[in-house]
Amino acid sequence: MLGAVETRSVSPVFVGRAGELTALTEALSRGGAGEPQALLVGGEAGVGKTRLIEEFTARARAQGAIVALGGCVEVGADGLPFAPFSTALRALRRELPEEFAAAADGQEGELARLLPELGDVGGLEPAAEDATARLFELTARLLENVAGDRALVLVLEDLHWADASTRHLLAYLFRTLDRGRITVVATYRADDIHRRHPLRPLLAELDRLRSVRRVELARFTRAEVHRQLTGILAAEPEPALLDEVFRRSDGNAFFVEELVASHECGREVGTLSESLRDILLVRVETLPEEAQRVVRIVAEGGSTVEFDLLAAVAGLPEDTLIEALRAAVGANILLAAPDGDGYRFRHSLVREAVSDDLLPGERTRLHRRYAEALEADPGLVRADERANRLATYWYHAHDAARALPAVLRASVETRKRHAYAEQLRLLERALELWDKVADEVRRSLRPIDYAEAYPACGGDRENTPLRYVDLLAEAAFAARLSGERERALKIGRMALRILDEDGEQDPLRAAWFYVEAARMKSNLARGDGWAEIARAQELVRGLPPSAVHAVVLAVAAGWGMLRNPGPAALAAAERAVEYARLVKAESTELNARLTLGTILVLAGDVEDGLAEMHAVRTRTTALGQFHEAARAHVNISSSLEGLGRSREAVETAVAGIELARSRGLVDSAGWIRANLAESLHSLGEWDRAQEESETLLRTAAGGTKPGGSALALLAQLAVARGDTAAAAARLAEAADRYGQGRDPIPQYNLITAHVTLLVAVAEGRLADVRAELAAAVEAGFPPGSHRYGWPILLAAATAEADNLGLPAAAEGRAAALDLIRRGVRGLATPAPVWQAHSLHLSAELARAEGRDTAERWAEAVAAHEPLDRPYDLARVRRRLADALLAEGGRRDEAAALLRDAHTTAVRLGAHPLREDVELLAARARLAPVTGPAAVPAQPEPEQDDAFGLTPREQDVLRLVAEGRTNRQIAEALFISPKTASVHVSNILAKLGVAGRGEAAAMAHRLRLLETSA
Repeated sequence: MLGAVETRSVSPVFVGRAGELTALTEALSRGGAGEPQALLVGGEAGVGKTRLIEEFTARARAQGAIVALGGCVEVGADGLPFAPFSTALRALRRELPEEFAAAADGQEGELARLLPELGDVGGLEPAAEDATARLFELTARLLENVAGDRALVLVLEDLHWADASTRHLLAYLFRTLDRGRITVVATYRADDIHRRHPLRPLLAELDRLRSVRRVELARFTRAEVHRQLTGILAAEPEPALLDEVFRRSDGNAFFVEELVASHECGREVGTLSESLRDILLVRVETLPEEAQRVVRIVAEGGSTVEFDLLAAVAGLPEDTLIEALRAAVGANILLAAPDGDGYRFRHSLVREAVSDDLLPGERTRLHRRYAEALEADPGLVRADERANRLATYWYHAHDAARALPAVLRASVETRKRHAYAEQLRLLERALELWDKVADEVRRSLRPIDYAEAYPACGGDRENTPLRYVDLLAEAAFAARLSGERERALKIGRMALRILDEDGEQDPLRAAWFYVEAARMKSNLARGDGWAEIARAQELVRGLPPSAVHAVVLAVAAGWGMLRNPGPAALAAAERAVEYARLVKAESTELNARLTLGTILVLAGDVEDGLAEMHAVRTRTTALGQFHEAARAHVNISSSLEGLGRSREAVETAVAGIELARSRGLVDSAGWIRANLAESLHSLGEWDRAQEESETLLRTAAGGTKPGGSALALLAQLAVARGDTAAAAARLAEAADRYGQGRDPIPQYNLITAHVTLLVAVAEGRLADVRAELAAAVEAGFPPGSHRYGWPILLAAATAEADNLGLPAAAEGRAAALDLIRRGVRGLATPAPVWQAHSLHLSAELARAEGRDTAERWAEAVAAHEPLDRPYDLARVRRRLADALLAEGGRRDEAAALLRDAHTTAVRLGAHPLREDVELLAARARLAPVTGPAAVPAQPEPEQDDAFGLTPREQDVLRLVAEGRTNRQIAEALFISPKTASVHVSNILAKLGVAGRGEAAAMAHRLRLLETSA
């Protein structure tokens, strides 16, 4: 350890920051109690963020907390992927080896993407859309498990340098950590966050999270600078020195230290340059020449430079190097790295000042020497950093021929860590370098790490040179996986232009790019992507079977499965399976088989389709292809629900969620949980359905289409429970999640249409109900969409029946009923549940036309009784009771039906249905539906006092139902308009409704205006 006399410039006394430190320690207390905490500490460079963190972590350790600290690394301008997390996890593993091993058990290979010493990632699943989310989920669970019985403080410094992957992982942790005794603190330079800085959107996003607290550090006051100077000087400062230091530093703690250091070096503060860089360089310039040289070398090596690497680059005798380092450390310019293996600047501002002071040629030469030293001895740096740092050194050495291969190797290593944003940046750098290197260099390059990103397009990969379009394929794929879909689309278009302009006959490569373009257009809501898929099919038609051909057919089948699962989609799926088998592309084959099974079920070949999907689930699980196995759980549970086999769907979904959870498949878990909530809703387990939906919304999948399904279901629940305002709000959120693009996928559009229609019905907006119905019927119900179509038509028919007799509803009724019947002709009834819906709908249509009979409703009840759908059964029982009472007699049977319906409505919290049942029982003078069945029914009621309405109020209600205004009612009944208004208000209160339209609808629905025979 170096032990020279040190220039004292740091106050041993912690100055100020009482409020900020209190905020941190309070968060530590809450975190230690099992309520995870998240804090962002911001402030300008040099204001004292690091000193505050040092004080906080010292107190945390004193209280028994485990502290894991990692800093974002600036290597040139390139942050290393996940660098702060890798450093923090390494420290955590060193501190708690047994606990860390237990928490990571079974997931070492995946977590090795963050901490390479945990194992090899080579044999794991290839890259997939949710691979990064899976890694994030496993990381969150690792931290929660380690912090299960001890307080853990995770500190991530210098977020302004963070790579995109680090930012995304931090945001994920802030959103999802909900258990464990953990406190996460992240720091950043506020003055660096300009309008286009990549951290700025993240800060805005985190500000919207109630769980995240911001701590902003202000500059010191004059009194605080006085205390700082007293601590540094160990004596009371001269008033003139205090005044000058405070004026020049403006309260910035680090500038205070540098001004005092300059003063201690014999430079009067008042004579120093006004340039900040010059002030920061004063101490460097007082060092011996060899020490200054070493400091300049360290400035270009990155945030931390290993001793052996520094020795190789400096080329100094070991004793001379050590003396130079001793001088720099003694002057408080450099510090030994926390792991004792290298050196870094005490403050990055000094490093930046030293780097900026280098001549351009000097900087280039230093980067070349770093690159040459690292190539000569790769063991000089950690294995996980080697490729990235070498690529950076060669790039900044402006040696394109050496930089291009190094950048490509770094992109491969970065991809293995699922750091796709950083891979994209490196590949774009390779594209920039491509034309700067000689042909012989390009001919020496080989395809890099295609995996499934770019299926083989013929040729011997070992002897086939890398082409520019191949590089574009890698970049497009990395852009898609990193969420940069707009960039992926642009890169793909560029590749297609090149293939077209060069006149090359390369249909397989072109087809691959068209398939990627189709995916991106759909994801970006630029269309449904079918034109691109069709073009890809044209390109591969007639060609020998290939992996690309199989992928094109599989994507076409998947497109049809979601939008039009007819014969064309079925044929595409079958051919995709056949071609994939021929070329031994098993992952593509399994994907296509799963699609095929789903289409078979939708086409009515239920058992064969389910058998195919179950076989795929078994095989993908055995192969460790857990993403596709989770997709099998999604499709099987959805298919079972579509068949009315909701109990089986729940069992499949629960198993699927466990699989997805154990493998960190966040998006897959979201899809499966959405299916689970839908099936629970069907089974009448509404509270659990709501709980599952709300759980989904708290996960990362909550912001995507699964979140839209959860919100739509919550909206449906809100309507059924009488909260139309909440339903409308949830519906708007669901539409936002689904997107408003030009890609009409029935399972999203029809769900939205159904809930929109339900809200309009609940609010008495019949015109909007009819408009929504017309839009749905005109768009059509594709094969397999019966599970969404029947509820839409049933809701519309019910609305027409409830409004029968209203003059305002008469116009347009016939057209609406014709539309409903037209829609029915396009819907199948492949399972008993949909046959029951068909009978229910027929009964509602008869009621809407005044042809209501108890016989029809008895058929509907009989069809629903064997099904495990209590809400639907309660609704038709209530209708049968109404029809029985209207036909006269069988009052005991009607009372029993109403009691059963009421019991279900109360259990579900279905307030509108409950009130409807109670009002009907009250009007009919039946035994209270809440009481025992043995209570005798009352005689049939007279109609003149239903709901306590006086004869005059019944007269007024008849006129309200005809659509009369208060003035027209007054003229008809020879009363004043004010008296008519009072009568209307009393009627609304007695009926418990909000408006005249609702009162009129209830009057007709409950036959309040019928006179006794």
